[in-house]
Amino acid sequence: MSSPPTRAPRRKPPKKRRSTRLKGFDYAQEGAYFVTICSFQRDCNFGEVIEAEMRPNDYGRIVEATWAEIPEHHPTTILDEFIVMPNHIHAVMFIVGATPASPVATSPTPGTPIPVVPGPKRGSLGAIIGSFKASVTRKINRLRQSPGMPVWQRNYYDHVIRSERELLRIRTYIQENPLRWSLDPENPQNVKKP
Repeated sequence: MSSPPTRAPRRKPPKKRRSTRLKGFDYAQEGAYFVTICSFQRDCNFGEVIEAEMRPNDYGRIVEATWAEIPEHHPTTILDEFIVMPNHIHAVMFIVGATPASPVATSPTPGTPIPVVPGPKRGSLGAIIGSFKASVTRKINRLRQSPGMPVWQRNYYDHVIRSERELLRIRTYIQENPLRWSLDPENPQNVKKP
């Protein structure tokens, strides 16, 4: 009598992340966006809040400087309100129309397949945030001599700003973020232990 075939142990399927993106929305189109990006494991790597004022450390200053460089690499981007917090950033950015410095697409030769590039569309919010996160990660890892170590969580939160009133409310929220740090759910001191 033969023994039953053995099966490899079943692996749990990777956890599906729920996307916060608007279905069918083109994140490369003109618009105002509110973005929050959290550090890996929400570690407080970017500085500290002292007396309701954010004091960035060397890593936090890298984040600030790299954010300020975004328009050099993405000329259709205008940066607005921004703050680096101990374990996350908040920012408002605008994606605007093409400029003379924007890349020019060429028409494909008839009969030539159009290459499909994986990842976010060039000039989209996802592409901009992805290149920002990659640049910060390289710079911080070079400084702390830790190649390949994550700096950021895998994704980010975004919100399409739909009115002037909403823009003003979000700007105020960002400006006042250090004042509310003691109550912020991102503050590790506020995380409830099981």
